[in-house]
Amino acid sequence: MSTSRRSFIKQSSILAAGVYTGTMGLSAKSYGRIIGANDRVQVGVVGFSDRFRTSLFPPFLQLHKGMNFEIVGVSDLWKHRREEGQAFLTGKLGNKVKACANNDELYGMKDLDAVFVSTADFQHALHTIEAVNAGCDAYVEKPFAETMEDNRAALKAVKATDRIIQIGSQRRSGSNYMAADEFIKAGKFGDITMVELSWNVNQPGRWRRPDLVAKLREEDIDWKRYLMNRPFEAFDPRKYLEYRLFWPYSSGMPGQWMSHQIDTVHWFSGLKHPRSVVANGGIYQWKDGRSNWDTTTAVFDYGPSDNQDKGFQVVFTSRMHNGDERPAEIYYSNGGELNLINNTVSPRGGLTERHAKAMNMQANLLPEVVLADKSVSVSAAATTGGDPVVTAHVRNWMECIRSRKQTNAPVEVGYYHSIANIMTTAAARTGFKATFDEKAQEVMVNGKVFKY
Repeated sequence: MSTSRRSFIKQSSILAAGVYTGTMGLSAKSYGRIIGANDRVQVGVVGFSDRFRTSLFPPFLQLHKGMNFEIVGVSDLWKHRREEGQAFLTGKLGNKVKACANNDELYGMKDLDAVFVSTADFQHALHTIEAVNAGCDAYVEKPFAETMEDNRAALKAVKATDRIIQIGSQRRSGSNYMAADEFIKAGKFGDITMVELSWNVNQPGRWRRPDLVAKLREEDIDWKRYLMNRPFEAFDPRKYLEYRLFWPYSSGMPGQWMSHQIDTVHWFSGLKHPRSVVANGGIYQWKDGRSNWDTTTAVFDYGPSDNQDKGFQVVFTSRMHNGDERPAEIYYSNGGELNLINNTVSPRGGLTERHAKAMNMQANLLPEVVLADKSVSVSAAATTGGDPVVTAHVRNWMECIRSRKQTNAPVEVGYYHSIANIMTTAAARTGFKATFDEKAQEVMVNGKVFKY
């Protein structure tokens, strides 16, 4: 477009819009929100969180001028962070940024095009609904949803629009993961027989914010608005700032870490969710009032629902009292392993000639392959101060806002990792095996729908 989108809309007649919508298959509303290559995309921030400031903003800062994007507003329920966000963004970007007390104020801004959503875990799906209902594209952090009710509602809301959604499953923009997917999908790996996932840390302060908790006063936030559709309970600054430690505001390890890793299982295998999940764990080390476990083991059965004899097992383990935060993802087949710790394929553990011969079989050994980096330059980390894969993921979203093409991690990615996440929560909280009712799209335990 040679003129801005907004002046173009004003100058265009209803008749002209009708002609275009008839020929392009667009509604008048969606036509009115087409963004031209020369238009500045106006972005809002929903939640001035640590995640946004340290992980999502650095890529945006690097990319926004060249791609003609600007942040014009920040919404946060806490006065302290709202003002902090306004000062931070104005200082870094050099343009006026409005501080909004809530999302109603943010979406009331004229010509807002897109938002970053990096709020509490349980709010992501609900804030996605708000965004698309306001006509905005959205980058939405994971986990997408912590209950199936929220999960279904958000998927339905997004699919009823033409909004561009990028779920914060940034592995989908990682070149090593893309190479792994291509290798498996090409049939070179053979059938997946097992997957081992782990994510371990040793950080007493992980998800703790004691200094901020001491500053937070009830009169400085809208506590009822924060709770959204969760049951009402009295104001608790820890559940506002340290929500990842407390159910039903977060599932903790499954939502924060497993949701990343289980998504690769769905991606590589083409399966949408587990057939069943069992889980065990507890709070063994950090007895600080949290309700979410500090140690978790979950075991998943994956495979086609109509063929119980075909499938594979996935094991996820996580501990918060010993570890160096080096997430491990290893895929096994009869011929060897695909290791996303060192980004290699190898014949390690494959069927050797000696063992095959004893059964009158042929040896089955994978070749040595390096999953080459094809698209992401590590120099991006030095430029942005952040993760180059997150940079690639944010760039992909920004490009898709203009092209209106599907992102690397569309809404379905969040919907399906949330099923696995909610099944894990159900198994952990009840002590029974969780399954999934495909027809009802419900997580089941002992023949009953799981309700938190």
